[in-house]
Amino acid sequence: MVLMLITMEISLLTPPFGLLLYVMKGVAPFDVSLGQVVRSALPFILIEIAVLALLIAFPDLATWLPKQLK
Repeated sequence: MVLMLITMEISLLTPPFGLLLYVMKGVAPFDVSLGQVVRSALPFILIEIAVLALLIAFPDLATWLPKQLK
């Protein structure tokens, strides 16, 4: 479930659909291009992909904190 949610979050930030990119473009000043929005979102996309890779490699990371709170 966690992997699916992170994958869906990444899909909202990446082209060709990238719904959140269009939302950010809509609230940005008029002179900001879609290319600038994509470039500024790139670090977040890369971090999300790294987190997804870590969770695939070490699935216990997703449930570690809830287990500690019991």
